Amino acid sequence: MSLSDFQWANRVADIAPFHVMALLARARQLQAEGRDVIHMEIGEPDFTSPPQVIEAGHQALRDGHTGYTPAAGIPELREAIARHYQTAYGVNVDPARILVTPGASGALLLLAALLVNPGDQVMMADPTYPCNRNFMRLFEGQSQLIPVGADSHFQLSAQHIEQHWTDKTRAAMLATPSNPTGTLVNLEQLAEISQAVSAKNGALICDEIYQGLTYGVEAQTALAVNDDAFVINSFSKYFGMTGWRLGWLVAPECAMPELEKLAQNVFLSATTPSQYAALAAFQPDTIALLEERRAEFARRRDYLLPALRELGMSIPVTPEGAFYIYAGIDHLTDDSFQWCQDLLEEEGVATTPGLDFGIEGARTTVRFAYAASIDKLEEAVTRIGRFIQKRA
Repeated sequence: MSLSDFQWANRVADIAPFHVMALLARARQLQAEGRDVIHMEIGEPDFTSPPQVIEAGHQALRDGHTGYTPAAGIPELREAIARHYQTAYGVNVDPARILVTPGASGALLLLAALLVNPGDQVMMADPTYPCNRNFMRLFEGQSQLIPVGADSHFQLSAQHIEQHWTDKTRAAMLATPSNPTGTLVNLEQLAEISQAVSAKNGALICDEIYQGLTYGVEAQTALAVNDDAFVINSFSKYFGMTGWRLGWLVAPECAMPELEKLAQNVFLSATTPSQYAALAAFQPDTIALLEERRAEFARRRDYLLPALRELGMSIPVTPEGAFYIYAGIDHLTDDSFQWCQDLLEEEGVATTPGLDFGIEGARTTVRFAYAASIDKLEEAVTRIGRFIQKRA
C-alpha cells in the first residue's frame, strides 16, 4: 500500500483550510504577472516591526542568545509584560502567571490541551476567527458556535451564556477586539459574562491579540474584572511583530504548572531571539511609535467605513478595534467566495469571504482589512464601486 491510499486521522477532514489562502495565492500570481493588486485580505499590519525591536533582535544574536529558554519564557520578558498590564491598564499581574508562547496560536494550543476533553464544547461567537474553533477540534472537542448579530455587537453576551450553556459546554471564548468584526466587549459586559460563566462552573477564555488597537475608546483587558480568566495576547498586531511568532498567555496560578508542563512537551520554548527583541517593544519610544501607527489605523477606518457604506454595504455596527470591517453584501451575492474571486480577477482587489469565519451569514459577508495606505484604500474603493456598478 502506498501512502496515497493511507487514511489520515479523521480530525484532518474536519479542519477546513482558510478560503482566503486560495485568494492570496491567486493575488500573488496576478502580481507576478504584472497586475496591480490591492491587498485587503491579509490580517497583518503593513508597517514593519519597530526599529527598536529589530535592533534588539540583532543585539540578541550578537550576544549569543540562540539557545533554549525556560518553557515559560525568559524572566525579563514575563516581568516586562506584567509591567505593561500595570502601566497600560492599571491591572496587577504576577509575572509567574504569564507564559510566553510561539505566537498567540501557541497559547491557544496549550489552552485547548488543558481544558478540552473529547466531546467537550467551547462556546464562541459566529462569526469568529477560524483557528479558534479548529484548535478545539484538534483536541477532539467541539466549537459551540452561537449566531450573533448587531444587537450584541457581534459578540457573545451574558444572555447567550445563560441560554445556550449545556452539560457539554466547558468554556466560553471571547475575542475583543474581534476578528473579523472589529467590535469590542466593554468592561461592564465582560463582568456580566464572567459572572454567567462562573455560575456555570466554566472557564472564560479571552482572545485579546488586537488589544491596544482601539479607536475612540480606551483599550481594556478582561483581567480587570476577572482575575481567573485565561487571556491570550500577541506581539503580532499592536506591536507589529507578526513574523517573530511571539505571544503570551495569562492564566490562574493554579493552572500554571500544567501549562508549563504542556509547553515543555509541545514546543519546549518560544523563539529565543524573538523574546529578547520583544523587550524593546515596551520602551517609551517604541510605544510612542506604535501609538502613531494606531492613529493611522484610525484614519484609515474613518475613511473606509463611510466609503463602504456609500457603496451600499451593510455595516450596522461601527468597528472600534483591530483593522477590519465586516460588511454584509446580501444584496449583491449569495456566494461571497465567488464574489471575492471575481473582484480579484476583474479589479485586482483581494478581500476575505465570510466563509472563513463561521456559518451564520457566511455566504453574504466579506471582511475588509484596512492594513494598507489611505491612497491604496481610495483606489480600492474606486475599483469596488466600478465592480458593483458593472454588475448592477
